[in-house]
Amino acid sequence: MRALLGAQRVRGGMIPARRPPLSRDRDEDQVTETSSTSATSKPDRGRSGDRRTERRRSPLGRLGLFYRQVIAELRKVVWPTRNELTTYTTVVIVFVAIIVAIVATLDYGFSKLVLWVFG
Repeated sequence: MRALLGAQRVRGGMIPARRPPLSRDRDEDQVTETSSTSATSKPDRGRSGDRRTERRRSPLGRLGLFYRQVIAELRKVVWPTRNELTTYTTVVIVFVAIIVAIVATLDYGFSKLVLWVFG
């Protein structure tokens, strides 16, 4: 049903609406939508005429690029406040304690059952 949202009505049925394909911007590594190509066309991988020339980087250059991208992503993170962190930690500890109690109870029960059955 989701594919029919925005569809056009024609004789004998519905034609799903087309979405433009996603293309990668190599500099910012963000996904953007383009409306100039159809949804069924494939990207030209063999042609370099419409692509910017890329130079090969050394392993240290790639490591530096990776490090800069990690730092840039970490700057976008919304860090929790101390109150939120305390709340989340408490919830996790209580949940883990409950699961441990359930598993320990089942383990104890099954061990008694096995001893009773096999003596």
